[in-house]
Amino acid sequence: MLQRTARVERNTLETQITVSVNLDGTGQCKLDTGVPFLEHMIDQVARHGLIDIEIVAKGDLHIDAHHTVEDTGITLGQALAQAWGDKKGIRRYGHAYVPLDEALSRVVIDLSGRPGLQMDVEYTRASIGGFDVDLFGEFFQGLVNHAMMTLHIDNLKGKNAHHQAETIFKAFGRALRVAVERDERMAGVMPSTKGSL
Repeated sequence: MLQRTARVERNTLETQITVSVNLDGTGQCKLDTGVPFLEHMIDQVARHGLIDIEIVAKGDLHIDAHHTVEDTGITLGQALAQAWGDKKGIRRYGHAYVPLDEALSRVVIDLSGRPGLQMDVEYTRASIGGFDVDLFGEFFQGLVNHAMMTLHIDNLKGKNAHHQAETIFKAFGRALRVAVERDERMAGVMPSTKGSL
């Protein structure tokens, strides 16, 4: 069976990032970004998506985490797109609801070939462990632009910002796992009436 893996390097004056993914992994995760809370969230994607993810990122953290977080999203999106290739035989769509105590989030994915992010999240505070929650939007925008996916993220309820963020990333991992899953009934078939995605 064809290995669905990819390795992407992105080098700019602001960041140097290498991302490796295996869509048919076991949820193994190795991260070195210098942004601990981002790493905690990406680990949720790997674990709950059963996708092996390895990321090494060096960025201008002496300024702030913006470039590192955004460019990590971009590079991860590029790696995912390479790994799933032409998308023949996959489910294409995925969704998940994930709770964590009082928080509940819903994520819906379409590997449509069209980038689009709809994110409806009102965090209860602006920072989690020194991490600016606005950067999650930058991460996901970079990811969808380069993975060419449509992504809807809704935090339906939550009082603890850490719980809100964690439910979002866990739900993203679960939804992605479904979307990239091979469907034996669709073997070799493009999941679109257009004939391409």
